[in-house]
Amino acid sequence: MEYINYILITLIMIFFIQRFLPTKGVKQITTAELAKELNDKNKQYIDVRTPGEFKANHIRGFKNIPLHQLENQAQELSKEKEVIVICQSGMRSNKASKLLKRRGFKQVTNVKGGMGAWV
Repeated sequence: MEYINYILITLIMIFFIQRFLPTKGVKQITTAELAKELNDKNKQYIDVRTPGEFKANHIRGFKNIPLHQLENQAQELSKEKEVIVICQSGMRSNKASKLLKRRGFKQVTNVKGGMGAWV
């Protein structure tokens, strides 16, 4: 019976670790690195926060596509250009990055720390 508890705890830990680890094939950048790339017209900048969050504070050049709408609006983005994704803390943008990778986007970048780290 103890072994079953150990196995169950291990599986739960693995599940949570996988949820928070960066997605394979997704580049991670800091907000300082983002600031250097903002003028690159060959990149697509997506903010996956809610419209209210976006309206309250956003980075010029970013397009607001809330995470819950990204699945349906991903076809509006070019798979040929790099997509840089931001949210408030980095959690939703990490989910968005996974979604974009599954949809066949080759170059996806997540902004670590999100808007909370933007100065």
